[in-house]
Amino acid sequence: MKFGMMCGVLFGTMAVTAFAADDMVFAHKVGGFDVYMLVENRGQGRSSILLGADDAQLKRYVPDGTYQSETNTFLIRTPDRIILVDTGFGSTLFESMGTLGIKADQIDVVLLTHMHGDHIGGLQKNGTALFPKAQVYLAQQERDYWTKTNVNQAAVAALAPYGSRVHTFLPGDLGASGELLPGITAIAAFGHTPGHTLYLVASQGKKLLIWGDLMHAQGIQFPVPQVSVTYDTDPSAAAAVRTRILEYVAGNGVPIGGMHLTYPGVGMVTAEREGYRFRPMNVSE
Repeated sequence: MKFGMMCGVLFGTMAVTAFAADDMVFAHKVGGFDVYMLVENRGQGRSSILLGADDAQLKRYVPDGTYQSETNTFLIRTPDRIILVDTGFGSTLFESMGTLGIKADQIDVVLLTHMHGDHIGGLQKNGTALFPKAQVYLAQQERDYWTKTNVNQAAVAALAPYGSRVHTFLPGDLGASGELLPGITAIAAFGHTPGHTLYLVASQGKKLLIWGDLMHAQGIQFPVPQVSVTYDTDPSAAAAVRTRILEYVAGNGVPIGGMHLTYPGVGMVTAEREGYRFRPMNVSE
């Protein structure tokens, strides 16, 4: 299902321009939960960020030296609460929520996959929490890395206005039991960052794995999951966990959603040759 709005920004190594207004929000049902993928921006990344790809792979999968990518967030509406997974840069997030009739003060929970700027930028502005009633959750390893081990002032500032409403947890292994919230299980996927976390959404026997930044350049990383990017804190660990997660979702038929997958950003993964193939959900659903 489509909802419309406009956006145009420039970030990182990705050039982003204005684009069509009819594919900015994608709606998907997970049992009794409504899940919405919200696009913040869209553009082309450059193959110079790719690590571990040989010349033949680059020529086959990124022949012009660029790849399509987005910055997405996910909103989950359950019978009991409204949950936001990451906040993007905060550039168009609030407009997107507005198309769904949701205001910032209606967000009960913000789940963070990790603390890169394109995932926490919408948390605060000028020291004020932009989600005044939300509880914020992130992995203990992630918070410690950015606020103690490798202090990043943007990360510190993002959490500061929330005070005691910031909660940390230890994400579990893939397949482990134990919900962080009803219907939400946190899964460790360390590598992109030291506390990178996936969130498995489950309701009425249906599932969706929101996998954050497990992948940036889908055109090459699905068929060649060993390829990492310069944004990865530990490229080898990121490649290993990406391969493990792809094997799991393909083998168990679990749909996935990603923060840098192109619209609709939600779909199924199947094994293909030595790698995998991504089949997006039908955008007319």
